[in-house]
Amino acid sequence: MPRATRPLAEALARGPVVLDGGLSNQLTAQGCDLSGGMWTGRVLDERPDQVEAAHAAFARAGAEVLITASYQIGHDPRAAAGRDRAGTAALLHRSVALAARAAEAADHEVWVAASVGPYGAVLADGSEYRGRYGLSVRRLAAFHRPRIEALLAAGPDVLAVETVPDPDEAEALLTVLAETGAPAWLGYTVAGGRTRSGHPLREAFALAAGSPQVLAVGVNCCDPADVLPALEAAAAVTGKPLLAYPNDGSVWDAATATWTSPGTAAPWPVAAWYGAGARLLGGCCRIGSDRIERLARELRTIA
Repeated sequence: MPRATRPLAEALARGPVVLDGGLSNQLTAQGCDLSGGMWTGRVLDERPDQVEAAHAAFARAGAEVLITASYQIGHDPRAAAGRDRAGTAALLHRSVALAARAAEAADHEVWVAASVGPYGAVLADGSEYRGRYGLSVRRLAAFHRPRIEALLAAGPDVLAVETVPDPDEAEALLTVLAETGAPAWLGYTVAGGRTRSGHPLREAFALAAGSPQVLAVGVNCCDPADVLPALEAAAAVTGKPLLAYPNDGSVWDAATATWTSPGTAAPWPVAAWYGAGARLLGGCCRIGSDRIERLARELRTIA
């Protein structure tokens, strides 16, 4: 079956859509080296064949949306690894092309979502789990604008604006989205009933309520236990389809670049998430293709 031709928003109006899992997890399982500040971007640069293979593995598992390897790539010295503007744009374009090839080869309808990671991801110091970078909304918009423009030039189906820790950064991203008119989803990373920067969830989600570009809102890269309260907050103020793709409950230690796993596997109450309005469901860091395959089967019994 060819890559999806209908808008993702149309599919969400009909039922749940399965996202992929943690690209870093799949690449690690394939034996790739993700060390250094570019993370999955390093593999995108050095071993694009492995990135395409990772996308294909998630598609075989039942993923209907493939998220590109562009999370930490941007027009900033720390994110560009010495590339000029054209070189950075070429790498961003490659990320979309690889996901698109995997989508074309799938045996079911698949959309390509271009990952737009937060400014904190560029710093490679765990800042996306804190927010409050000390930058104005205007400066954050200036950072995101060229990478979003480059990604859109490559023709993704949707932008995955993800792991946003701070309403200020969300405001900046929504400003750029309004300029482009491109469809996107907005995912905050949250903890303890607030954004990672400590802001109330209803206030954070309300920023996207009036944005026609945002087709879904929700959370990603958070503990599964934090998902349902966040979905309920988003549903109360946006009226949009919701999204949920948590990690496995592990905690990232930026100093050692390692994850600390929970003592026991965190439960995924998928039926409750779906009941709260989640229509885009998948996994983030530490979630492999096996978990996505189980999720796809579970959603077929729920919806």
